[in-house]
Amino acid sequence: MSSTPPRPALQLAAGLLTATAALYIALVAFGNITDFGTNQQFVRHVLAMDTTFKDDDLMWRAVTSKGLQDAAYVAIIVWETLAALVLMYGTWLWFRRDDHRARRFSTYGLLMLMLLFGAGFIAIGGEWFAMWQSGDWNGLDAATRVFLLSGVVLIVNHLPFGPAQRADV
Repeated sequence: MSSTPPRPALQLAAGLLTATAALYIALVAFGNITDFGTNQQFVRHVLAMDTTFKDDDLMWRAVTSKGLQDAAYVAIIVWETLAALVLMYGTWLWFRRDDHRARRFSTYGLLMLMLLFGAGFIAIGGEWFAMWQSGDWNGLDAATRVFLLSGVVLIVNHLPFGPAQRADV
């Protein structure tokens, strides 16, 4: 009877951190699907720029069409759901000890999160739509947390797993 050698701590950490990111974004997507209206209002206000300083030099950027606002929100939910599925698959691969494919799929999912929260919420929402000006509809702190968490998990996923690494470390 052969026994499986102990899992090196770094691979275990990569798997558990990927699982954490997968759980987080799955819960976010689930919440947005089951409580559609709450964050729908958030997206509408950010895109409409109705709680910003209303500077004439910026207000031309506002998207006031409810149809376009809702389409953007649905696209966000679809992206979140796909990222959750990719990260769940990456987690499953980590625990199957398929490290090469686990690293690849985890990277895809983590980059999806970083694009959504970094490019989507921090850059486009925060700067283009001036979300930083809103006292009521400002999601920059939350977006920054998710962006940084995803970046840390991505770094751990890409630390070298060399043969010199001890299994008990």
